[in-house]
Amino acid sequence: MEHFLILSHLDGLLIYLLSLILGQRKLKVETLLPLGKLDPGLKAPDAGLEYGSIASDAQLVDRLGYHSLLMEETKDDPFQILSLAASQTSKVKLGTSVAIAFARSPFTLAQSAWTAHKISGGRFELGVGSQVKGHIRRRHGMQWHPPGPWMKDYVGALRAIWRSWQNEEPLEYESKHYNLNLNVPLFTPSPMDHAPIPIHLAAVNPGMFEVACEIAEGVRLHPVCGVKYISEVLIPRKKNRGTGEFEVCLKPLVATAQDEEGLVARKEVARQRLAFYLSTPAYARAFEVYQLQDLCQQMNQLSRTNQWSEMSKLVSDELLEEIVIVALYDELASKIKDRFRSVLDRIEVSIPINDRQDEEVLSQIIVDLRTTK
Repeated sequence: MEHFLILSHLDGLLIYLLSLILGQRKLKVETLLPLGKLDPGLKAPDAGLEYGSIASDAQLVDRLGYHSLLMEETKDDPFQILSLAASQTSKVKLGTSVAIAFARSPFTLAQSAWTAHKISGGRFELGVGSQVKGHIRRRHGMQWHPPGPWMKDYVGALRAIWRSWQNEEPLEYESKHYNLNLNVPLFTPSPMDHAPIPIHLAAVNPGMFEVACEIAEGVRLHPVCGVKYISEVLIPRKKNRGTGEFEVCLKPLVATAQDEEGLVARKEVARQRLAFYLSTPAYARAFEVYQLQDLCQQMNQLSRTNQWSEMSKLVSDELLEEIVIVALYDELASKIKDRFRSVLDRIEVSIPINDRQDEEVLSQIIVDLRTTK
């Protein structure tokens, strides 16, 4: 067993070193609506998504040269928002980050994604996530099953439905969770002249990362996934990936500002966010590689009594900079590339856009992230 563990560790290390050697690649840059929204930390956001700004934000994202424009499923239906954005753009990819699979039947999600793909002219990418047990049962009112096997069956059902529509053939899909064999012309869309819809799975822990490698075109990692966790725990699991492109995407924790005064304030917001993540048992595995098990338990106990300010004090500057990208605007791209380029294919980043100068700064950040230097 000891020899096996040593070999496994060396195998992972070799993969990581190889990624460093080959890692001088372009990063695809993504952003989220509303454009430039700042992380509120533990406070409620100052303002939500303004529907009237969707068109102008989407046009700006297209103009700036972003690879993808994403929409979360939190307070708004992401498919409706992305459909509005699709009508105002021509180049940028559009995707959910992420839609909650287990809150919907496979047919419902297949239909929403199919429509979004048609509206966008084939630019849509479906990001899906499992969500945790409490939300599926108590917010969505659905039954719960172990997420890994369930997600395999769910994605299998999506692809079977899409295949039956595209090829105009009977629907035949049987698995532990789904038995689908009914196609009715009234409810069957016409084939499309676009490539198949890519699927990205949300993941934090190695189990779902492996599921993503097996059945999806990409994985969307949670912000708690630091570079050490990605390189030492997750990336070695890619060795079982078959042929075909597979993209690793991340929305990292970032504290950035134009000047030092602003950066100090953003660091404190990031410190609050990191303290919250450290207190959440579902994310504990991502912090084990940093030997933070005791801190996670301590944070969890403090969170139970709402001692949020005390929690933030326990996040040292050293720990903050280990997990969070802390940088002024003019050094943001270089810090992101130095840390993540060897392990990521896509990175989500933005800054607030208040005037033309901010737009130019963000445009340069995107250009710098996309270069291999």
